[in-house]
Amino acid sequence: MSGRQGGKLKPLKQKDKGDVDEDDLEFKKKQQEEKKKLEEARARAAQGGPLAGGGGIKKSGKK
Repeated sequence: MSGRQGGKLKPLKQKDKGDVDEDDLEFKKKQQEEKKKLEEARARAAQGGPLAGGGGIKKSGKK
């Protein structure tokens, strides 16, 4: 941000609490489902250990 900002900052417009439409409800529901799936995936990853088996650089058997 610039140090030469002049004037007063305008407050952000706030939405009315009672003004919730169907799109907002669908969006919130979708977010909750995504969050639930993410937490389940994290739990499974924590149980199973590393995802990639063997990992790292593979070396040839030659010397």
